[in-house]
Amino acid sequence: MAKLSAGLLLHRNTSAGTEVLLVHPGGPLWAKRRGDGTWSIPKGEPVPQESGDPLAAAEREFAEELGVPAPPGARLPLGEVVQSGGKHVLAWAVEGDLDPGALSSNRFEMEWPPKSGTMREFPEVDRAQWMTISEANTRLVAAQVELLSRLTSELRLDTPAD
Repeated sequence: MAKLSAGLLLHRNTSAGTEVLLVHPGGPLWAKRRGDGTWSIPKGEPVPQESGDPLAAAEREFAEELGVPAPPGARLPLGEVVQSGGKHVLAWAVEGDLDPGALSSNRFEMEWPPKSGTMREFPEVDRAQWMTISEANTRLVAAQVELLSRLTSELRLDTPAD
């Protein structure tokens, strides 16, 4: 069975145009990989009590990864995309603003270095950043770029998503 993740794509309007908030995964495996194709929307897998409510999982994951609840407002369904590893990602867009410098991500534990027997703790998300649609198109995990196209279409933006 394919894994499912649910997430929220936060967007805002600025003088530079529409911007979206993306996150970079934390931990030693991602520490030096900050370039194109490594960023994501805040997302995660539903816990058992959320199995029938992926939007609840998206809301919880947003709060866990950024340290603040998602802003109030309408949730615009962006549908589902499938990442190269087979993970299905359901996403919703919401308009709002927050300071990415105030990021306070939840943490996870893993053995590091590998086979050392030493368990270390790392942030699930080590960085968040506002990006224009154009910049996000190159920075996002490839399959999630489609979410930008859908957002652009839904908001009827003049800014091309590619």
